Amino acid sequence: MNARFQRLKSVFDSLKVRVTLGGILMLVLGIGAITVLLVSRAEHDLLRTARTRETDESAHTAALLSRRVLDLQHALQTVTRQLDHPTLSSDAALFAFFRNQPLMLNFFSDILVTAPDGKILMFVDEKGTRRLSVNLGDRPYLRQSLSEARPVISEPFPSRISDAIVLVFTQPLRDIGGIYGVLVGSLRLANRTLLEGLSDPRDADTDALTIVTDINGRIMAHPDATRLMQPLSREPRMAQAFAAWKEMGRPAEQMGLILPQDGEVISAATVPGPDWMVWRARSEAHLFAPVRDARKAALKWATLVIALLSTLLLAYLWWLLRPLTQLERRAERMFDKNLDPKAGWPSARGEIAQLGQVLRRVGAERVQMETLSSETFGKLSSVMSAAPLGIAFTRELHFELVNHEFCRLVGHDETDLLGRSVQLIFASVADHGTLTHHEHAAFGSGRPYLGEWQITRKDGTRRWVRLHSKPVAAHDLGKGMIWTLADIHDQHAEREQLRWFASHDPLTGLANRMVFNRRVEHILESLPRSDDAVLLFIDLDGFKLVNDTAGHVAGDVMLKTVSRAITSQARPGDLVVRFGGDEFALLLEHGGAEAALRTARDVGRAIRSIALPWGEHTLKVGASIGLASLQPGMKTATAWLSSADAAAYAAKMAGGHTICIAGTAPSETETVGIEKPVAS
Repeated sequence: MNARFQRLKSVFDSLKVRVTLGGILMLVLGIGAITVLLVSRAEHDLLRTARTRETDESAHTAALLSRRVLDLQHALQTVTRQLDHPTLSSDAALFAFFRNQPLMLNFFSDILVTAPDGKILMFVDEKGTRRLSVNLGDRPYLRQSLSEARPVISEPFPSRISDAIVLVFTQPLRDIGGIYGVLVGSLRLANRTLLEGLSDPRDADTDALTIVTDINGRIMAHPDATRLMQPLSREPRMAQAFAAWKEMGRPAEQMGLILPQDGEVISAATVPGPDWMVWRARSEAHLFAPVRDARKAALKWATLVIALLSTLLLAYLWWLLRPLTQLERRAERMFDKNLDPKAGWPSARGEIAQLGQVLRRVGAERVQMETLSSETFGKLSSVMSAAPLGIAFTRELHFELVNHEFCRLVGHDETDLLGRSVQLIFASVADHGTLTHHEHAAFGSGRPYLGEWQITRKDGTRRWVRLHSKPVAAHDLGKGMIWTLADIHDQHAEREQLRWFASHDPLTGLANRMVFNRRVEHILESLPRSDDAVLLFIDLDGFKLVNDTAGHVAGDVMLKTVSRAITSQARPGDLVVRFGGDEFALLLEHGGAEAALRTARDVGRAIRSIALPWGEHTLKVGASIGLASLQPGMKTATAWLSSADAAAYAAKMAGGHTICIAGTAPSETETVGIEKPVAS
């Protein structure tokens, strides 16, 4: 699977294939763009033409429907002129009159004549002429026609006579004496549609839909008779357009207008006279069907043309780029030392010939550069080997070149280092991250980095070195850095030893006076948060006797033993100090006087419990302890120490082995471990 992928990848890496694919892509984009542009233009023109045609058709249908209404009214008016008052008063004369008017049923579904009170005098339909015992005096259209003495067209309503949805036309009968009756013609909308004979016969072969509504959107004519009297908002193909028409303020446009409807071309026009609306819908999908068929045919032919042109293009490029293939094979052997740099290059013209000349020149220059590089590298290797400093070249945090001294310092062979991360020689990831941060900060300010680090050798031992680093290119760290290492392990150890002796008592290892002063300064700066600090000054009792009887060596051992005893009673954070001779101090930063008093007792007991065997003797000492709390008036370490020293002196004057608290009234001296307050 991997080999197949590699073969496929090599095919697509070919310049001929990529140029061919690029040409095919251009053909596809060009032909496709032209096809899409032409088809889109055709669809746009077709839609514009369809909208114009539909608008004209709606307006034409509305005009024809208005003319039909006038014809119906004219037919009633013609009959009215012949129907005089005497004829209306005689049943026989009415029967005879309507038998002589058979053409009226070509205009209306039924005809009737009423008296002014609404009583039906005669009724005519397809079943014949007859009288009906029905009174229409409560009908709005009849009352309006009588009161206004003019023809009226009713709204659609269910007929009381036939139970069908009808549309009624009225014509008042009047003479000099006034109105003596009303001639009424009705259309049964389910049987005789208003659009009969008015629609475009071409609509029968399409999905066109034509509907007539009143001004309120109630359906008066629909191909589906069950939709009569329903609101147009229930017609899915026109609901959106009807809503838009209402939002526009129900415009009465006799010349027609286009309304929005998804997937449809909707036009509407007002019928002059009765103010009805004619609505037409044409499906955009049906309109665009020929264009879509043309698009499919165009894409089919475009695909065939693209395939043919692509084949011809591939063949032409293969023939044209044969010298390039030969040039590629020769370039693969450009670094072959057994081949003449000027031999084996193909003859060609144009850019390939120019590329061949460049490669021939590069081959010749390569031979010269290899010779020069070999000499330079030999000199560089000699310099690095002779250098007394560790030198390394790093790139992207990995070793690329190291000299012998660098390997000696870090304890690794050259093969162990090359290609490995520089983190290898650091004790932790955090140390390496800190170094990187410091290096970038130094390089950012335009200077090299210099610092001291503890590296980890291959055998696990640690060693201090001074590291100097500088980027090869100041503005591009990606080109690598030059490191130099200098061994400073012994100097570092000496500095640390000097630093320790500067702050500790060399005999007991306790902090000295300098550390004590620094700690007290910190406490004084922290006032009033540190006002519960207490200082114990410890002066040994009987220590001179130890020196006199057992010697100074025994005295030194006793001092070390006492320092351990005091330290054993100190809490974490407390400071044990030796001032010199047999004087010690215990600095308690927190806890207050009461806790300090308990600690003083424990320290006194620990010192009293020391029994140091020395030859034939057992050496013992005691302690006079002065306790001094930090007071607001104490501004220096000397003042505080003087207060504690005075209390310790008072304890010693009281007989020793006693604890005295500075700042309290004197009292009688007690035995060891019993506090005896004295004045400071």
